[in-house]
Amino acid sequence: MLTILALLPMAASAIEKPFDYTFFENSRMDGDYFYSKVDYTSPSWVENSRKRLPVDADYVSPGNSLRLHYIAATGGDWTARILYCPVRGNDFFRHPDVLAFNVNATSTAALPRVAIQYADSTMSKSVEIAKYLRPLAGNWQRAEIPLADLGVSLGGTNASKMGASNFFNVSAIEVAEIKKFAAVVFSQGDCDGAEHTLKIDDVELLPSTRPQSNLQAPRIIEAKGYERHIDLRWSDNSEGVKFYKIYRSLNGGTFQPIGIAKPWIDRYADYVGIVGAKAQYKVCAVDYSFAESPLSEVASAQTRPMTDDELLDMVQEANFRYYWEGCEPNSGLARENIPGRSDMIATGASGFGIFATLVGIERGFITREQGVDRFLRITEFLSKADRFHGVFSHFIDGTTGKVVPFFGNTDNGGDLVETSFIFEALLTAHQYFNRDTKDEKLIRSRINKLWREAEWNWYKKTKDSKYLYWHWSPDQEWVISHPLIGWNETMITYMMSIFSPTHAIEPEMYYTGWASQEKMAQDYRGWGNSPYGRLYSNGTTFYGIKLDVGVSNGGPLFFTHYSFLGLDPHKVTDRYTNYFDNNCNITRINLRYCMENQGEFQGYGPDCWGLTASDYAWGYDAREPVPAHDNGTIAPTGALASMPYAPEASLAALKNYYRNYGKFLWGEYGFHDAFNLSQNWVSPIFMGLNQGPITVMIENSRTQLLWNLFMSHPDVKAGIERFNKAR
Repeated sequence: MLTILALLPMAASAIEKPFDYTFFENSRMDGDYFYSKVDYTSPSWVENSRKRLPVDADYVSPGNSLRLHYIAATGGDWTARILYCPVRGNDFFRHPDVLAFNVNATSTAALPRVAIQYADSTMSKSVEIAKYLRPLAGNWQRAEIPLADLGVSLGGTNASKMGASNFFNVSAIEVAEIKKFAAVVFSQGDCDGAEHTLKIDDVELLPSTRPQSNLQAPRIIEAKGYERHIDLRWSDNSEGVKFYKIYRSLNGGTFQPIGIAKPWIDRYADYVGIVGAKAQYKVCAVDYSFAESPLSEVASAQTRPMTDDELLDMVQEANFRYYWEGCEPNSGLARENIPGRSDMIATGASGFGIFATLVGIERGFITREQGVDRFLRITEFLSKADRFHGVFSHFIDGTTGKVVPFFGNTDNGGDLVETSFIFEALLTAHQYFNRDTKDEKLIRSRINKLWREAEWNWYKKTKDSKYLYWHWSPDQEWVISHPLIGWNETMITYMMSIFSPTHAIEPEMYYTGWASQEKMAQDYRGWGNSPYGRLYSNGTTFYGIKLDVGVSNGGPLFFTHYSFLGLDPHKVTDRYTNYFDNNCNITRINLRYCMENQGEFQGYGPDCWGLTASDYAWGYDAREPVPAHDNGTIAPTGALASMPYAPEASLAALKNYYRNYGKFLWGEYGFHDAFNLSQNWVSPIFMGLNQGPITVMIENSRTQLLWNLFMSHPDVKAGIERFNKAR
């Protein structure tokens, strides 16, 4: 399974663009802020919900801040921690000199102290914030505390020596050094026994030297209304931008700031929440001193009623944008997640992006000519990228084509599973670009060459092996000795290995490896902590549904997605089941589990379901429809990419997520990766492995486009015949 290799990231082979080390900027959800923790001892007190700080409607960077409402009393004590939210792939940061935050206090009395907490729970020195503020008068002001005053020192290049000219391009410090900072801690200072309120915004570690701004008015190039949101897009030539600030008017008069967008996304999804809303917008650029550029010209749009088909188009297009607009620009391929590493592409996610791009052409989101240009770039890049016996690595530097050992120094070679995902897509593209033009013939020729050079049988490890193996390293060989055993997401790897016209495995390996009955395979399937399915076949009834194949009661739903974006499960039948029927049953079990809601998680039901792998509050995890592997986290891809298997329930989930949770869940590239209503948490990222299957499987449900294309490839047809003979 993918989660087995969720190791600590290593440094990339190229210098990545750095991030600011931010503890708080805005909360996507109202209520209490997940990444905070409050403690107090009476007679002192701090306002809290579930020991978390409340989100406040006031702000410097819209749309909110944190509210610290407290009593500092003699004989008592209090602390309020703002925790660092770990974001996958945010591994390179500007070397900081200061702890900075915006603050608005009701009085100058009993102001708190502040310190930094380390990952090992030790603390820096604590200082009085009053020393770093002008006399307070109920207005927002910026506090900047030198890290030296807190007794904090860092390795790497000192920020003051970097210079403003390198601010946006040089990464001076990496994850292992800076992520020792776990929280900013406000604590009780002087005591007067009275109630005080402090609002806090934009808490971050920053260099003291920052670029001089050259801010110009952005130009809005698109304002388009959908059912309950309006998409904005702009262009800008400003330098020194910290973020873009979006102003909106709903009455044709007063404009109010409503949100911000980071400079790596030149668009904003404004979830208005109602149908028929008329809105006008202006956008400005904001620099690191919070100075604003002149405002753009006004752009207008209106939300409108949408049919089910229009809603499906909307979701498909938004998720497609992740791969089209959010791609790594040199290669045209998919980043692992956004925000994340900007130069690193993920091979499997890139395969899903290739599928999504074909949908984008077919649906008219882009022209065929635009698609051809992108595929010329993709295939040229892949032809020059590192391969290991014809097999791509899991992660590739999009600027150089070199392997990136993101999961550790042993992950520096071929990854057969990720390669199977991208070849599944490339063969589909081969069939789509079928015109007798110079460019489309070149695309097909490059795909054919890559396909024929992939040595699937090399990854048997030994000539007489019964299994395929996930990885091979050029300097450590089979150090990650991970045999591929089903049921999980790697069925496509065995199928592609059988389909190869040049380096195929014996079709019988499907049964000796993937569906093996040996003790090693039975032990491997112990990941399900269940007696069911250890012999590959299952046969048990769950929630009134008989499951032919699957560990436990089916596992996470991505098992039914990744292998079947191109491979049509209707046309795959082995000794144990037909895989469309089996995938439908796994999906229905997952749905009924969520409807039964044994864990009493908020939101679960017939329109909020689909346990699968995704981002979650402290990392990446795969969730399943069993209480031991369910914490209330739902990824929209779970239900939405299951549309071919449960179309009515999938559409109900789509409408629920968009209409009821869209304020925090909908974004520039569709739905954010995951959310947990019980914990008031939503993921800050969009993930390449999860955005694509939504677009692709909705299309397969609507037209079977990708299934028909992939299954029409001559090598797939011949391979299916060989596979069926082995049955």
